[in-house]
Amino acid sequence: MRRVTGTARPSPGAGLTGVGIGWRPEIAGFVAELPGLRFVEVIAESIPPTGPLPPGLDTLSDHGVVVVPHGVRLSLGGADPVEADRVARLVRAAERTGAPLVSEHIAFVRAGGLEAGHLLPLPRTRAAVAATVANVRRTQADLPVPIALEPIAALFDWPDDELDEAAFLTEILDQTGALLLLDLANVYANARNRGTDPVALLDRLPLDRVAYVHVAGGAEAGGFYHDTHTDPLPSAVLDLVGELCTRRSAPPVLLERDGRYPPAADLRTELDALARAAGHPVIT
Repeated sequence: MRRVTGTARPSPGAGLTGVGIGWRPEIAGFVAELPGLRFVEVIAESIPPTGPLPPGLDTLSDHGVVVVPHGVRLSLGGADPVEADRVARLVRAAERTGAPLVSEHIAFVRAGGLEAGHLLPLPRTRAAVAATVANVRRTQADLPVPIALEPIAALFDWPDDELDEAAFLTEILDQTGALLLLDLANVYANARNRGTDPVALLDRLPLDRVAYVHVAGGAEAGGFYHDTHTDPLPSAVLDLVGELCTRRSAPPVLLERDGRYPPAADLRTELDALARAAGHPVIT
């Protein structure tokens, strides 16, 4: 497969269409029975480098469902160079699943040899842009497919920020040629916690670079709105999907769910509501 490096600009979407869902072993049977499902996203680090793929994931491509590995441990925003063995694991995940692209977060998960166990926000400084760009380019040099970068939900901003969120993100995308994984649940959570307008952010993002879109549920706790992935999808996030679709027609959209799974009928209803909001046929 062709390596995608430097500032090469792969086609937005990279072959993705329609509605997807985050694949997890707990809902593998449910996912296998969705007739209109177009793609799934699987945690890249859960894909073994050798041996059989997880049961249920191994047969999806036979039914025309695209699999996208989604990394959570590269620490692309860290000050240290991205670790070669972690990049190699992501490369292997892409090769084993026949993925048209992979995705990772604009965040750091370790520093000084210590693992945080969480996705942590970056200070929006030019030094952080440079460090992230360097790590993304190192990753791209080995990847056989494009990479989409996801800005995370954050409960705080660093006090020495030099750039706002849109400018910070755009600089990284422009310098790397990477695609954008736009998480509208994160956009909503950050705007709600900061007291800002999520639609105003959409108007300043490079929406022509969107590969696909995340949506997820959340809940209030401790005076903050948390992007939990375990609660129902709020109508405000579906409204943001509609706002996006007035600016970018029918983007690929994916529902993230990471626990407290509702009855199958409720999950199907949520997926169909997402499909309608994004201008896609219902999938169930």
